[in-house]
Amino acid sequence: MGRRRHPRSRPPRKAASPAIVPPLPRSWALVMLALVLVFTAAVRFRMLDAPLERDEGEYAYAGQLMLEGVPPYLAAYNMKFPGVYAAYAVVLALFGQSTRAIHWGLLAANAIAIGLVYVLTKRFFGSFAGVVAAASYAIFSMSRSFLGMAAHATHFVVIPALAGILLLLNAGERQRLWLLFSSGLCLGLAFLMKQHGAVFPLFGFAYLLSTTLRRRPAKDTLTGIAVFSAGVLVPLAVTCVALFSAGVFERFRFWTVDYARAYASEMPLRDAWHNLQSDFLPLLRPFRFLLLLAGLGLVSIWRKGEQRARAIFLSAFLLVSLLSVVPGFWFREHYFILLLPPIAILVGAAASSAVRLFAEWKLPAALCYGLSALLVGVAFGQSLLAQKDLLFHMSPYEASRVAYGHNPFPEAVVIGRYISTHSRPDARVAVIGSEPEIYFYSHRRSATGYIYTYALMEHQPYARRMQEEMIREIETARPEYLVIVSVWMSWLAREGSEKLILDWFPRYAAEHYERVGVVDILPSGTIYRWEGDAAGYSAQSQFIVYVYRVRKQS
Repeated sequence: MGRRRHPRSRPPRKAASPAIVPPLPRSWALVMLALVLVFTAAVRFRMLDAPLERDEGEYAYAGQLMLEGVPPYLAAYNMKFPGVYAAYAVVLALFGQSTRAIHWGLLAANAIAIGLVYVLTKRFFGSFAGVVAAASYAIFSMSRSFLGMAAHATHFVVIPALAGILLLLNAGERQRLWLLFSSGLCLGLAFLMKQHGAVFPLFGFAYLLSTTLRRRPAKDTLTGIAVFSAGVLVPLAVTCVALFSAGVFERFRFWTVDYARAYASEMPLRDAWHNLQSDFLPLLRPFRFLLLLAGLGLVSIWRKGEQRARAIFLSAFLLVSLLSVVPGFWFREHYFILLLPPIAILVGAAASSAVRLFAEWKLPAALCYGLSALLVGVAFGQSLLAQKDLLFHMSPYEASRVAYGHNPFPEAVVIGRYISTHSRPDARVAVIGSEPEIYFYSHRRSATGYIYTYALMEHQPYARRMQEEMIREIETARPEYLVIVSVWMSWLAREGSEKLILDWFPRYAAEHYERVGVVDILPSGTIYRWEGDAAGYSAQSQFIVYVYRVRKQS
């Protein structure tokens, strides 16, 4: 028998080391971020004079009242938390009480949010991914799909939410209690801006528990949670004390708790998917490629074992942001602004993965970045081209008509100006409809705290009581001007709604007022008739606003 041959021993193979790509130079990243901000500002600058829509009108009027020393919920009722009213008051104090000033404030707020998205993404994936994420958020947040040209409360939620998350991450690294408190304070402010922001403090608690329980003694964990909790509670506690001192706490509690709960429970769960599918999903078409990149970014962060903690964090951030748009199952377009930061970060993650992939092909670093930028640029181009008319061509008036149809938002500017020039500064006005922007434009106080009539038409237990209270407040104040909005979008009356106020206001107007204005909104343009020309005018459309002036006592 021959000798057995032993196989030659072979040295173990070395694991392939990941391709290393030099980071994008900081100066280049900052220049690219500056270009994103300049582009965004240029687009928004064109829309500075866009007429306010209803939510903007509400916030502007409430902010105007605050600057006059009137606390929230005293002269204007709504279920939203007062943080956004305070934000508007700051904007109005800085830039002036005008439509243009409000949109300057939005431009500044959006720029801050873009910068925060850049910083957060850079922390995870580097400066190139940060620029891509910032540009993605800029494009998303300007879109008509999310009503991004309007200064909705969600824009003001994003800023403290992102700032709080960044501070929380820094607190975990540096183990500083003041960073934990500051993080809680910011996340508490996000909640105060709009109730939907409540998910972000909860996200902070979950992150804090998951990290500190594994790394610190129980005593340090409890101390950290206590400090963070104190920060979260401070904004709401200060607000409650201030409102209690102003004598409006009970009204605040009713509108933000009792009525808000009734409003949130009005939509049946069985209708939720239908609302999402029919009202919102079609609006995503301009972002097909960007959303595809975000999906690839989500997959990429889970592929690397060493990125597991990062993947869990960003997936949880995405999940809680998604939950922020769910309450009530209404799925308003602007609610989804809260979902945009994590999606933009995932687009940045996809860009970072593309750079690494090209590096594994042994391509030069400049070519790796160039090819990745080209890939992302195609997605950006598709989104911008799909919205080119709104972003680059339409006038503010045209953009309002396209986005909001026959809602009387451009007409409210003219109506407010008419009332302002034909009445004393202390005159009262009652808008029978949901157009609070008229109060802001006219700089006149409302005769009733009911600046919306939506709540009066809902199937909720307080509807009739609200109608009776609105009627009583108007009859007691006997306003100089009565504005009756005969536009169904200003009422959204449900089948079977209480009709008390609908039966009341025609009789009340006929008995005590004379018609001095008719605003007839036609597809070809709006017809305005004032004073003597208004009395005998016959309406030609279904979208009409009537202006009445109280008859002089003989």
